[in-house]
Parts: sequence; structure tokens; C-alpha cells
Amino acid sequence: MRALAQYVMRGPLQAGGVAAVTTAVPLLFWIGAAVTGLVVLRLGIRQGLNIGLWALIPAIGWAVYGQDPTALALLLQVMLMASIIRTTLSWERALLSGAFLAILTGLMLPVMYPALLNDLVQAGVEVYEQYNTEMARALGGELEQVIRDTMNASMAGTYFATAIGMTMLARSWQAGLYNPGGFRKEFHGLRLSPAVAVVCAITMVVGPILGLNAILLAWAAGTPLVLAGLALVHGVFARKQWSGNWLAMFYVALVLLGPNLLMLLVVLAFVDSWLDIRGRIPAGPAE
Repeated sequence: MRALAQYVMRGPLQAGGVAAVTTAVPLLFWIGAAVTGLVVLRLGIRQGLNIGLWALIPAIGWAVYGQDPTALALLLQVMLMASIIRTTLSWERALLSGAFLAILTGLMLPVMYPALLNDLVQAGVEVYEQYNTEMARALGGELEQVIRDTMNASMAGTYFATAIGMTMLARSWQAGLYNPGGFRKEFHGLRLSPAVAVVCAITMVVGPILGLNAILLAWAAGTPLVLAGLALVHGVFARKQWSGNWLAMFYVALVLLGPNLLMLLVVLAFVDSWLDIRGRIPAGPAE
């Protein structure tokens, strides 16, 4: 991947070509988004927009003719977050902008892609009725609406989470080429401010109260907290100079425990925004 980043940074022709081709090829659209993000981060928003146009053409083609908005949504979110980082050097603001776009995406999907969503909902209803009959009976006539909200939120949330990953990939490419170790230090220090943490927590809670799509709001507001929780874990492990094996075990536990550990990360990130846990932990012997 480092070789790809080096090739992309040789000039606009190489960057635009890679962005266009990878976005046009199925399952490689994430590379096009990351390449565009790298150009934005390194050369600025104007140059990034020029390269982004190369990727935007096939992305729009997929969205209009292929009825698949994935590449377009991912590209726009990466461009937005990379631009925010470029201008403010703030991951917090980038995550907030991405969360806003995720909510907007969730609102627009049923309007722009009703057929796609209907197909997913129908498939979900059939699965529930076949394999989870008790839940299907309990929900009754609300089953379709519940599945619709879940599918809609999952699509928008997955786009957001993937866009964060591609923005981080672009940032790591930039650091690897021009500032070795910079991204690692930046990620280990990622911490939400108390005000933003409170806004995220409230957003996750008020969804059901206001009758909004609670799952969509949970995706949008919870993802920044989860990322901040992961940064906290990485930062603590690095500060204590613990072996990478422990970090690997943590991710195995994250896969096995799933929602329970994710909720713990959300709580830790919220507490860390007020207490700065990393700053209170003694450094390991190497520091």
C-alpha cells in the first residue's frame, strides 16, 4: 500500500487515474476514496477536488445506473472529513462532520433508492419470518418498519464507519511518506471534548423519545465515541509499553463480545473526555 501511495503522489495524472479506475472496479471503490483523501490531506482541498472529480464520475455511474450509492457516499464522506482535518487538524470536527453527513445519508436513502431499500426490507422480513418466528409475531405489523429503519441505519452507518477507516488510511499514508510515526501519535491522542461527548450521548438517547430512527442516530453519534474509545485503548497500551499481543487479544475479545464491549468503549470514551485517563496513567519504563 505504501508503494501505491508513492505512485499516487507522483502527479495528478497518476492520482486521478488510480482514483477513477479503482472507483469504477467493483469492491475497489474504497481505494479511490482513500487516494482522494490522501491528495486532499497533502496537497489541499482544491487539488483534492480535482482528483475527486475523476473518482466522482464512476461513483455517480454506480449510483445512477447501478443503483448502488456506496462508492458515492463513501467518496463524499472521505473528502469532507479529509478537508476538515486539512483545515483544522481536528479529528473531532472531522468526525462530527461525518456524523452529520451520515444522518443526511440515512434520510436521503429511502427517498433516492426506495426500490433498493424495499428489496432489502423484503429479504429481512422473510428471514425473520423463517428463522425468528417468535420475534416476528411479537412485532406484528411493525416488523417491516423496524427492519426498514434497521436496514436504512445500517447502510448509512456502515458508509460512515468505512469512510472513517479510509480517512485514517489516507492519513497513515501521508504520515508514512512525509511524517513517520505522526499518525500513530495522532491516533493515540484522539480524545473528544466534554461538550462533544455530551452531544453524542444525548443524541443516542433522544432518538426513541422523539420518534426518530434511533438506530441511525446511534450509528452516527456512537461511532465517534467508539473510535475515541479505541484510541484510548491504543494510547494506554502504548503508554504502558504493553506487548502488541495484548492489543490483538483485545480485538479478539471485541469480535467475540460485540455490543457489550462496544458499549464499554462508548462509556470509557465519555469518561475520558472529562478525566483524561491517558494523562493520569503512569508511563511505562521505556518512557
